[in-house]
Amino acid sequence: MRYLVLYCLFSCCLFAQDSPQYHACTEKAKAQMQLNQCAGDEAARVDGELNEVYRKVLAASADDADATAKIKAMQRAWVTYRDAYLEAMYPANNKRAEYGSIYPMDAALLTAKLTRQQVNALKDLLQGP
Repeated sequence: MRYLVLYCLFSCCLFAQDSPQYHACTEKAKAQMQLNQCAGDEAARVDGELNEVYRKVLAASADDADATAKIKAMQRAWVTYRDAYLEAMYPANNKRAEYGSIYPMDAALLTAKLTRQQVNALKDLLQGP
């Protein structure tokens, strides 16, 4: 029960940061399975943006091997952090049984949210100090 309360509160917070594509998709969705797909598409869309910005950051640092190594280490650490954060937010071993059919949607939206934060951090690197 305690997970359910936190889960519902957390789910509401995720929706405020989604793209117009996500909102268009969810307006057409008729079932939870379709909503899960919309959220998965949103996470993939944001991940594509992350990859694009990451490539730009690496290209900008291509002439500095030390900077490139540090950027790659930062990105690996972020992936580890993202995965650990998701596990901490949804600690149950059997996530579907514990959190229900909405879990894939919430996990995808949380992943998209965390990824947007990393996109912004990488954009900051492009700006420089």
